[in-house]
Amino acid sequence: MKHRKRFSAVAGALAIVAAVALLALRETPASAERQAEVHSAAVAPHAQQIRIIDGDTLQDMAADITYRLVNIDTPETGPRARCAAERELGNRATAEASALVARAADVELRPTGRIDRYGRTIAFVLIDGRDLGETLIAQGLARPWRGRREPWCDASGNLIP
Repeated sequence: MKHRKRFSAVAGALAIVAAVALLALRETPASAERQAEVHSAAVAPHAQQIRIIDGDTLQDMAADITYRLVNIDTPETGPRARCAAERELGNRATAEASALVARAADVELRPTGRIDRYGRTIAFVLIDGRDLGETLIAQGLARPWRGRREPWCDASGNLIP
């Protein structure tokens, strides 16, 4: 009899713990749900909803998600640039990315499922079916991403090819 009461008490406690755990799993933050949705499929926001931050970073204003292009590196702009030449090329890359998005009939964001250390969703970006990163590389405004940041300026302040 004692064992049955103890068993019933333990079984009841386990049932309560399981119910609480299931509820906790169901109550995920909205941003985590949004990130999960973004990672599961391509997103096609309107071009007016896209804000270009710099040549390789953009933000979907409607979803409040910042994206980092997976396949390129563009020069820094503003105070993060190491030399005037880098800043100028970075400004040109930013302006061209902005112009391409503004003229686009279709912008497609294809998340890779990864998020970088700054919280940006890593993605391919297609502008009217063309890869934005490859377009910027072809125009000399970006270079392929090689897994780490490489300098754009030499010791004299000239661009490194």
